[in-house]
Amino acid sequence: MMKAALLGHMPGIDQIQLTDIADPGKPGPGEVRVRIHSNSLNFHDYNVAAGILPSVAGRLLMSDGAGVVEEIGEGVTGFTAGDHVVSVFFPDWEQGDCPAIGFSRTPGDGLDGYATSYAVRPANWFMRAPSGWDHAEAATLPTAGLTAWRALVVNGNIKAGDDVLILGTGGVSVFALQFALMAGARVWATTSSDEKAEWLIRQGVSGVVNYRREPEWGKKILDMTGGRGVDHVVEIGGPGTLAQSITAAKIGGHISLIGVFTGIAGQVPTGAIMRKQLTVKGITVGSRSHQLDMTRAFNTSGIRPVIDSRMPLEDIQVAFEHQLHGKHIGKICLDI
Repeated sequence: MMKAALLGHMPGIDQIQLTDIADPGKPGPGEVRVRIHSNSLNFHDYNVAAGILPSVAGRLLMSDGAGVVEEIGEGVTGFTAGDHVVSVFFPDWEQGDCPAIGFSRTPGDGLDGYATSYAVRPANWFMRAPSGWDHAEAATLPTAGLTAWRALVVNGNIKAGDDVLILGTGGVSVFALQFALMAGARVWATTSSDEKAEWLIRQGVSGVVNYRREPEWGKKILDMTGGRGVDHVVEIGGPGTLAQSITAAKIGGHISLIGVFTGIAGQVPTGAIMRKQLTVKGITVGSRSHQLDMTRAFNTSGIRPVIDSRMPLEDIQVAFEHQLHGKHIGKICLDI
């Protein structure tokens, strides 16, 4: 038997079932057995646990998992026992366009995830972790890290001298900050916390706007860039922040629409988008090929993830509550 965190019969993080489940045993052909050491929390995981995204009772939670290969099945050539690996968010998306809409083939949602001690899964559900990283660091990559990478590098074609706007200090935003600085771009940010604003400035952010004191923060960012606006917005808020992000963007700018923290539907200022000739691109994580390129970048850049806190799997409910309070900087991880 092994420990696990499962979706309860009723929605809600207080209904998560912490229990023992059967060990998955030996890997079959094309499979690997992985000792899972860490998960990282994403808003997507919260939506599954809370019942906002439909799943089934008893589903193994958590889409991001990192650990060590213990055994390989017949025909597996990409891994050997002892390899440090990390999961991929869309196991069926190797490269090119995403093959499906939704999360029916996403671990921790439509498929069993990684909130458990051992996993036996197809080998292509994993890839090598960056060299020298611990398991918690690696577990931050499949969702948050890859989303930020795709927003700025894959779709945004970021270059030195660009201006980037991030919203808040969650996992995607902090990764976007790191990738932008790595590319030689200038970064601007919003936050509601003076303490977080000071942290952002220490990381190299050029200017921060407190959105509680400056409700029209888009105009403030526009002014701070000398009226030019930003080349890229990593838009994690959704309908409640999109209008301000459009205001902050430059003519011909690029907005990566990622998050739904303020809701899943709302008014879209189409006239402003057309006047500024903006590109607004919806993003849901990325492919295995994207993750491979991102891993190469981490292996050569020396950048490491920002981890706010680490908790044991048994404290998964506490971890989700910490996430909901929004006081964290970077990622929250679970140790198994």
